[in-house]
Amino acid sequence: MNRDRTIDEEDFNRLLEWLNPDREAACAKYATIYRNLIKFFTCRGCYEAEKCADDTIDRVIPKVQKIRETYVEDPALYFYGVAKNILHEWLRESRRAPPEPPPPPERDDPGLDCLDECLAHLPADSRELVIEYYRDEGRAKIKNREKWARKLGITMNALRIRACNIRASLRRCVAECVRQGAAG
Repeated sequence: MNRDRTIDEEDFNRLLEWLNPDREAACAKYATIYRNLIKFFTCRGCYEAEKCADDTIDRVIPKVQKIRETYVEDPALYFYGVAKNILHEWLRESRRAPPEPPPPPERDDPGLDCLDECLAHLPADSRELVIEYYRDEGRAKIKNREKWARKLGITMNALRIRACNIRASLRRCVAECVRQGAAG
């Protein structure tokens, strides 16, 4: 379902402008839409509500530039229309037998060793942010992310972009580390 598209700050700014010309009001509307998307998926039995809400936003953002001039309804309705499609996809996928979970990684797993090494090379504030960002589950995760956004004095969108950028750099670092370990 997730297309792993990288969303940049310009994309988010365009989305916020579409939601409301007033930046503060747009951020508030975005937060409300995100919370409502999570409720939408949760109330329909989706146990991956946050992932599906993120997928919804990730699908809407690239379309904003094309639709913002012609779409006259409340932008929230567009999100919910996309969310319905994602819910249908999720339901289709969840009907299949889930794959066997991978065995727990062994501590001598080079990927884990590389992750530890890459985390150690991050600046302390980035390391702490990425660890805290992906900590917890469900409501606790949302509360933790809201706390971090307030602590840093940034919007949830900016926090999400920052965490995604750190994660992407970690992914590259780990892949390179594993590749060098396999070659060496």
